[in-house]
Amino acid sequence: MHEHSLVAGLIGKIEAIALEHGGKKVTGVRVRLGALSQMSGMHFRGHFLDAVHGTLAEGAELEIEEMTDAAAPDAQHILLESVELEQ
Repeated sequence: MHEHSLVAGLIGKIEAIALEHGGKKVTGVRVRLGALSQMSGMHFRGHFLDAVHGTLAEGAELEIEEMTDAAAPDAQHILLESVELEQ
């Protein structure tokens, strides 16, 4: 369930960003998965789709970039790159 808590935390951050900027709905999310994040893009997408039900991000387009460099500084992280909002 570690993955679920990571994604739930990310959804919380996305909703906070939306509310902070007066967004009524999140229309797009872009994330970057580090090479050592232990989540594939498909695995992340499944958790994301489950977690967004009933949130401002439900129905948002999700773009995932999977990094391959295990030596990169963020190789163990899941990074929120951008959030697109409907005002």
